[in-house]
Amino acid sequence: MRALRILLILVVILGGLFVLADRVAVHFAEGEVADRMRARENLASTPDVDIKGFPFLTQVAGGSLDDVGLGIKDYSAPTGTEGRVIRVDDLKADLKDVKFSSDYSSATAASGTGSATIAYDQLMKAAKTEPTELAPGITAQITGLGDGGNGKIKVSVKLGIPALGIERTFPVLSSVDVKGGKVSVHADALPVIAGANLADGTFRQITDFQQALDQLPGGIAVDSVRATADGVEIGVTGSNLKLGG
Repeated sequence: MRALRILLILVVILGGLFVLADRVAVHFAEGEVADRMRARENLASTPDVDIKGFPFLTQVAGGSLDDVGLGIKDYSAPTGTEGRVIRVDDLKADLKDVKFSSDYSSATAASGTGSATIAYDQLMKAAKTEPTELAPGITAQITGLGDGGNGKIKVSVKLGIPALGIERTFPVLSSVDVKGGKVSVHADALPVIAGANLADGTFRQITDFQQALDQLPGGIAVDSVRATADGVEIGVTGSNLKLGG
């Protein structure tokens, strides 16, 4: 009976040591992946990496991790226009089946899904904010973006007739969706403005615009968008995502 008790105590101690070693190892691995991700993507700050599942050591021995969480507080995303970037906030991704290279210098996730937010002031960088001539003597420009309610964006458009000293700002409710990997803003309906006989297509030169987002970390891509009070919430997805190296 005493021998059995001693055996049970040893099992508990060894189990505790294994759990401790496992947690130390996972903490170290999270730091390594985060550092490599920061270097690969040239991030301003170190991302949060959460390796899920237990035990970690047996997953590593098998050459892959089942589930890894990634969080980047703010990411400066290239826009496709030289020298211009927009800030993407709170990028979070859940990565599945993460496999390591033979020397553990890089890792690739089989798939990943997640979300992020683009604030309205950042999306404004793609809009025409300078006065643009729509017809002789008539200019228009976007002066602001905001929450239009019910999943719509409110686009504030200022119409001007400089020769007459006339300026008026009109709210235009717009839909937002994804087209060809770009966040696309499209006016649902345009205001009828007395004295300005402009074609629908002419107005849309100002109200409708797109923002490219095809260089997100690891190769993840925009899959869906939704207007919210704080900005445009984007859904992201991808496969064969590079985490380092």
